[in-house]
Amino acid sequence: MEGLTKIYNGEVLAVDNISFEVYEGEIFGFLGPNGAGKTTTINMLNTLIKPTKGYAELYGYVLGKEDDKIRRIIGLVPQELTADDELTGYENIMLQASLYGVDKTTAKKRAEDLLNMVDLYDAANRLVKTYSGGMRRRLELVMGLIHYPKILFLDEPTLGLDVQTRAKIWEYIRNLRKEYGITIFMTTHYMEEADQLCDRIGIIDKGKIIALGTPRELKNMLKGDIILAEVNNLNNFDTKELPKIISEIKDVKVVDGKLAITTERGENTLPKIINILTEKGVNVTSVELLKPSLEQVFLYLTGRKIREEEALDSIKMRAIMRRRRRM
Repeated sequence: MEGLTKIYNGEVLAVDNISFEVYEGEIFGFLGPNGAGKTTTINMLNTLIKPTKGYAELYGYVLGKEDDKIRRIIGLVPQELTADDELTGYENIMLQASLYGVDKTTAKKRAEDLLNMVDLYDAANRLVKTYSGGMRRRLELVMGLIHYPKILFLDEPTLGLDVQTRAKIWEYIRNLRKEYGITIFMTTHYMEEADQLCDRIGIIDKGKIIALGTPRELKNMLKGDIILAEVNNLNNFDTKELPKIISEIKDVKVVDGKLAITTERGENTLPKIINILTEKGVNVTSVELLKPSLEQVFLYLTGRKIREEEALDSIKMRAIMRRRRRM
C-alpha cells in the first residue's frame, strides 16, 4: 500500500495516507480502537469500497484495475456473522463454495478437511441457529477458506467471545498458516491477541499508522517500565520537572487522568517518585507498576486505552441499522 486514503462524503477522513507492506505467509495484525480505520482499510483491500486515493497491490494485482482477480485470491471473515441461520453449517459452506466457483467434488473434500480442522465435523448437519457464538465463528472461518485463498482477511475474529473460545480460535489461526501457508491480515483491539498471534503489528489511530513492527520491537519503544499514579493537589508543581529530579525517569504523560511515568527499573524508582511528589505536596491516592506490553505502548502513543465495549457497541449499532433497512 502506498498513500491509501479513504474520505467519506467528502469530509470524514477514515484512512489517512497509509503506506506499508504485508509479507507473504505472515500473520499481520492491525491494532487499534473502534473507528481507527481498521475495517475501512480491509474493505478497501478486499474491493468492497473504493479508495479515495492511493495505490495497493495484492500478489501483483493492482487494486481498482484488477479487482476480479483480487477477489479470487482473497477470503474474508467479517466482524458480523454472515452464515444463514436457516441452513445447516454444511449447506452454508457449499453455498459459499458455489459463489466462488468451486466444483462440488472439490468443495466436499475441502469442507470435510476444514470442518475437521475447526472441530465442527459432527455439527455440520445442524442448523446454524443452534450454534453457539464460538461455533459460528469457526464456521465463518471455514466459509472464508473454502476456495483456498492466498490471503485471508479476519476482521476482529474473536470479538465478544469468552477467553477459552478465543484461545481456541487463536489455535485454528496458527494452524491455517502452518497447514496452508496462507497470508493472514487481521484486525483486533485485543492487545494479548495481537501479541500472541501476529508476526508484525501496525498500530492505527484516527486513520494513521502510528507504529509498525514486531511485538518485541513495539514494546522496546517504551525503554522501561510505566508507573501509573493517581494524584490530586498538584498545586503549582510541574510534573515535567520529575525527569530533572530523578534521572531514571524518561517521560511523563497524563493518561486517563493519571500520571504515566516511563522509567528504568520501576521497582527502584517508584519509592523515589512517591517521596518527591509527597515533598511537593502532591497527594498520591494510588499507584501501579506496569511492565512493557502492547497496551502500555498504545497508552504511551495515544494517551488512552482501547475498550472492548466500544467495538461491541459498534457491531450492535450496525446490526440495528441493517434490520431497519430491511423493514
